[in-house]
Amino acid sequence: MNDSVKKIPAGLIDQDIDHAQYYSLDGTQDGQALIQGWVKDAIDDHLAKYPEDQRQSAIMPALTIVQNANNGHLTAQSMAEVADYLGVTSISVYEVATFYSMYEHSPVGQYKICVCKNISCMLRGSDELLDYLKEKFGVGLNEVSADGKYSIKEVECLGACGGAPAIYIGNDYYENVDPKRMDEILEGLE
Repeated sequence: MNDSVKKIPAGLIDQDIDHAQYYSLDGTQDGQALIQGWVKDAIDDHLAKYPEDQRQSAIMPALTIVQNANNGHLTAQSMAEVADYLGVTSISVYEVATFYSMYEHSPVGQYKICVCKNISCMLRGSDELLDYLKEKFGVGLNEVSADGKYSIKEVECLGACGGAPAIYIGNDYYENVDPKRMDEILEGLE
């Protein structure tokens, strides 16, 4: 294992990992596969929850673990590795990875700011919030700021219509977010 890689205990998936606390385990480093060490152990922990003939049930946790190990995004190689490891078709993994907005297919910033785009949030200022964030960081949607810290993404309903507009960053949800509140939230990330 590459010495520059921080080990994460087995079994951790997205809700347990602070994005800023792990480093890339890019599957191409040193010609080694991505699914090894703690990544393999974590996937195996999830596989143990399902009958042997239902390995496809572990696709979502496996993708989340691999995404975390690959600096927050999936690659074609990492999805193929998941399919091979689980013994399922590549298209089965690709379908899941492209359907759910929690999976990224290109690099993201250390802090991925997800802004709800549905009607309640839109009516209460999410479009203006998106414009503010784009200007503040000098990026468009799904781009990474020059310092690598921030990316912005529109997401579907966050189920917080009473507190619109809503966002999430990592595993933290925020409601009633306007530009002033956004600046307060960003200051707290540092």
